[in-house]
Amino acid sequence: MPEKENNVQHFLDLIKRSRRGKLKIYIGMSAGVGKTYRMLQEAHALLRNGVDVKIGYIETHLRKETHDLLEGLPLIPRRNLFYKGKELEELDVPAILTLRPEIVIVDELAHTNIEGSKNEKRWQDVGDILDAGINVISAVNIQHIESLHEEVKAITGIDVTERIPDSVLQQADEVVNIDLTADELVNRLKEGRIYTADKIELALRNFFQSERILQLRELALKEVASQVERKIETELPRNSHLKQERFLACISSNHETAKKVIRKTARLAAYYNSKWWLLYVQTPKEDGDKIGLAAQRHLINNFKLATELGAEVMRVKSSNIAKGIFEATEQKTITTICIGKPHLNLFSVILNTAVFNQLLNKLSAADIDIVILS
Repeated sequence: MPEKENNVQHFLDLIKRSRRGKLKIYIGMSAGVGKTYRMLQEAHALLRNGVDVKIGYIETHLRKETHDLLEGLPLIPRRNLFYKGKELEELDVPAILTLRPEIVIVDELAHTNIEGSKNEKRWQDVGDILDAGINVISAVNIQHIESLHEEVKAITGIDVTERIPDSVLQQADEVVNIDLTADELVNRLKEGRIYTADKIELALRNFFQSERILQLRELALKEVASQVERKIETELPRNSHLKQERFLACISSNHETAKKVIRKTARLAAYYNSKWWLLYVQTPKEDGDKIGLAAQRHLINNFKLATELGAEVMRVKSSNIAKGIFEATEQKTITTICIGKPHLNLFSVILNTAVFNQLLNKLSAADIDIVILS
């Protein structure tokens, strides 16, 4: 009976996926590369070809060239909401679902909605629109990709707070990179085509330095190349004889280390188009109230982060971390274990356990790799 139910559910999932709208995402290394401009150009081309396309939300940032392209395009009015004494505008999802255009343009994919909205993030609004069978064209900058958070922070010195899960990009039917050289981008900035005159000098001293732009450009190019490769592997399977990678990220209650292990494992899993799991082995020392409220809150946040990045979270109780890890690898047929630096808590605990050599022997015999992440 369960097998029949699984078959039925699989068929229903196929039907649901076929009815879901298509998602196209324009991605760029920074503001000002021309993502919004390109989306509006595409909207005009679609309109000329008789396609029912509407503008759900566009942010022109008062750039004249971009703003001029709005002329002649059908707009869905935004919702006007009051928040903390200010009138703000948001994407009107109910209006889009009622009007049911064939394609809707929705800018600023990483935007955080006003408190009290149905969804916390705009990418979740886009998910609702896609589920209704409406196609979406959207845009995002590379610095808003969740698993790249640490790398972007290291490059720019900026802690980007608005981020989207990698799964949003992975579910897109098309990801298009809008690419410029560093010189072209800086020239655009100096010509006043990105920010107003009073902000240009500050931008040149901070975000828009050639070295930073080049590094962000490399991230954007790699990301899109990875998406294309994943699409090829999915639609044109050619290496079915190769073993399917399955990753296990092992974390402790150390918050910062855990976040890095989660994001880097997510990147690896995305690269190999593989499933991955997050494992937290709770020892008696961390049972109940023995770890502080802050540590418990961080753990919950890390579980949430891993789930958003596509992981299945496993939380097991064991007095022996090494044993807990090996049992998880057997249960989920893991091929690669990802762990933090040796000097950090989790690895030092494993090294001190009597069964560590036994664990290594078992992993070696089972052809399981261990990756130590910096």
